[in-house]
Amino acid sequence: MDTEFIDVPDNHRYELRSGGQLVGFIVYRLHGDVIRLIHTEVPSAFSGQGHASTLARSALDDARSRGLTVRPDCPYVASYIKKHPEYADLVAA
Repeated sequence: MDTEFIDVPDNHRYELRSGGQLVGFIVYRLHGDVIRLIHTEVPSAFSGQGHASTLARSALDDARSRGLTVRPDCPYVASYIKKHPEYADLVAA
């Protein structure tokens, strides 16, 4: 089933949906040109299917396309960046 990555700014989060169901989200806060990625969550019913990776990659790609600097406060996102150094240039000093 196809997944859809959605920015829901009123809720301060990115969502990942599959078949109309929420399969995960990343909570964020935007401060000027810096986006803090705070918390990643995938319900246990959907864990182990790569949704957290899809969320992290999509959020980082969105930040890049918008010219934002990233503060990876979420341990999962920080770990994802370490494993994917092509995103290291996005991280705030």
